[in-house]
Amino acid sequence: MHGAARPGRSLPSTVVITLEGLTKRYGDRLAVDHLTVTVRPGRVTGFLGPNGAGKSTTMRAIVGLDLPTAGRALVLGRRYRDLAEPLRVVGALLDARAVHPGRSVRAHLRSLARSNGIPRRRADEVVETVGLGPVARRRAGTLSLGMGQRLGIAAALLGDPEILIFDEPVNGLDPNGVRWFRGLARRMAAEGRTVFVSSHLMSEMQATADHLVVLGKGRLLADAPLTEVLARSPLTAVTVRSPHAGDLAARLRTAGGAVERLDECRLVVTGLAVERVGDVAHEAGIRLHELRLREASLEQAYQELTARSIEFGAAPTEVA
Repeated sequence: MHGAARPGRSLPSTVVITLEGLTKRYGDRLAVDHLTVTVRPGRVTGFLGPNGAGKSTTMRAIVGLDLPTAGRALVLGRRYRDLAEPLRVVGALLDARAVHPGRSVRAHLRSLARSNGIPRRRADEVVETVGLGPVARRRAGTLSLGMGQRLGIAAALLGDPEILIFDEPVNGLDPNGVRWFRGLARRMAAEGRTVFVSSHLMSEMQATADHLVVLGKGRLLADAPLTEVLARSPLTAVTVRSPHAGDLAARLRTAGGAVERLDECRLVVTGLAVERVGDVAHEAGIRLHELRLREASLEQAYQELTARSIEFGAAPTEVA
């Protein structure tokens, strides 16, 4: 997902979000529990967790809307409130409804631009970028949910920032809109920006994110590349077929894999990457007739990670 920086602009290597022991309490409720994470540039970082896990609280702390009980949330090594031109550094969509309903789409963006020293023409540019040109004169309060989301994304892009934070950005978007946002997020990361996105749509996160940060009850459950999170799942396995399956099984167990023998020639291996299984066979001079990865979906891996962290669970339903 890494790409070249935008022509004519030098992107600092320090463009990151840093959470250092971030803790937030609301009375007796612990929303975020000593969270330490670095969100790096040049990739899309997906931010996952069940309802009540602390994702929105964390994002609000990053942009100074919630004061940490302990620890720090920093951008470029500073608190958000200490940034001289915050919209030029951090663009955030946390609540698309946070807009004056009587203002038009264009007037809302121009007002934000004027208050942050951003050229008026930039408001017109982002209107077109997010596809709201045909409704630019409509009042924000009359927009559909999906168009309201696009307006929130436009506001996040307004300052051409190096850091982008999106909380459930595809909520209400139609399939074309979801695909459009996926391309936008990838493009922003390829330009060297820091892109931090929360979502409950696991299939979309699997298609968009390079790296995952997963919370459960305010605590960090995972901070790893998407591929690594998927590989950790017990549902991810390697199927291998060989006329020397018995010998290969013994060698794979010695290499640290868990091996189930399906029949005389077929094995299912967990705990080893598919490349490692192939290397073990090659080093032993064992001929293979099949070597195939059966990868878990992100939804499956996520459910396993968060199984003990679901705070607001509904009763199971039966399908008639």
